[in-house]
Amino acid sequence: MHTLDDLLDIMVRLRDPACGCPWDVKQTFASVAPYTLEEAYEVADAIARNDLPELKDELGDLLFQVVFHARMAEEGGHFAFRDVADAICAKLIRRHPHVFAGVAYATEDELRDAWEAQKRAEREGAHGGGTGALDGVAAALPALLRAEKLQRRAARVGFDWPHPDGVLEKCREELAEIDAARAAGADPHALGEEVGDLLFSCVNLARHLGVDAEQALRGATAKFERRFRALEALLAGRGTPVGEADLATMDAAWEDVKARER
Repeated sequence: MHTLDDLLDIMVRLRDPACGCPWDVKQTFASVAPYTLEEAYEVADAIARNDLPELKDELGDLLFQVVFHARMAEEGGHFAFRDVADAICAKLIRRHPHVFAGVAYATEDELRDAWEAQKRAEREGAHGGGTGALDGVAAALPALLRAEKLQRRAARVGFDWPHPDGVLEKCREELAEIDAARAAGADPHALGEEVGDLLFSCVNLARHLGVDAEQALRGATAKFERRFRALEALLAGRGTPVGEADLATMDAAWEDVKARER
């Protein structure tokens, strides 16, 4: 059976300028990054489908991405895979004093507060001094997830709605502003800003309701996909391909599909 050391050796050979793979040799951190994101999403997809054999393969693909980045960093004299492993081990030990250092927390809230305080201290140390409440939230995160993280950071310092009703009213306000912008003949850029404000407020509402906005949208998207595929099958069974049906026919079929689900 192959080991992690085998994977590291394979990566060295793939990146060998003289006898490696030309594609692997020419890659950079920036060019590999999209594949890293893609593999992370494929891991999440395998988990969502509860496909454990697929999850094993996808985790391997994701591990390869880590090894790829670490090898490029080592070639540049920055760090090696062993440094990556050492850093995450040190971080986990540091952030879990209740497991590794005998510290006791009375409640789960106390443990969470200590966790956040440790992360904040790490950020301050990394930046050589004080940092803002929103620092450290990766810009490359999916938009809904990043919005939620920023909102949670702001809420920790007291900048938050006290009750979901206020957020719901804010969503209504943002929707009204979209109507007003349309009525005023706003251009797509201005409308985009208004729609963005609405989406941001919807994420805030989800947070206040204890709903994961990213997962909620994934669920809604999966539901739409499931229903649309059923609509296609229904219309095909009636002898009318979806591309040839008029809107009224498709609307009626859509309602049929929803009724059958219920």
